[in-house]
Amino acid sequence: MDKFDRQILDILKINARCSVSDIARDVSLSRSAVNARIKKLESDKVITGYCAQVAEPNQTKNVCAYILLKFDMSSSDHSCESYAKRIQSIDEVQWCHSISGETDMMLYVEVESMESLNRVRDQLQSYPDLRHLMTHTVLTEFFNKLNPTVHSC
Repeated sequence: MDKFDRQILDILKINARCSVSDIARDVSLSRSAVNARIKKLESDKVITGYCAQVAEPNQTKNVCAYILLKFDMSSSDHSCESYAKRIQSIDEVQWCHSISGETDMMLYVEVESMESLNRVRDQLQSYPDLRHLMTHTVLTEFFNKLNPTVHSC
């Protein structure tokens, strides 16, 4: 994969509906070269699909936070995977990672209000094996490569 493939992927990540002509103009390649590269990226399973990013109607997520969790893992039937299965049922939790260090898990939460964030925290704090919970509220998002803004095609 070269710089042109990466540029094409960056554009498609932002707007999967961008035309081959517009991509070709932006990366300074011919339409046929861009089309061939996209087909190769698809056949090589680098591009695995295209999707729409859909906003929830009348839902504004005004508060985003990272929540760090530490559990008592002394019981043999407890693992991050078992906790993740429980946490997955909380709609406001957008992602959940097992991480290294003194903390076991990191969650990313999007909620409508601080009151909603407190409800999520209360739900997590009800887990009997939870030893520590720490919340870091997002103040400003400078960029997001996983969910970028729409490209101007």
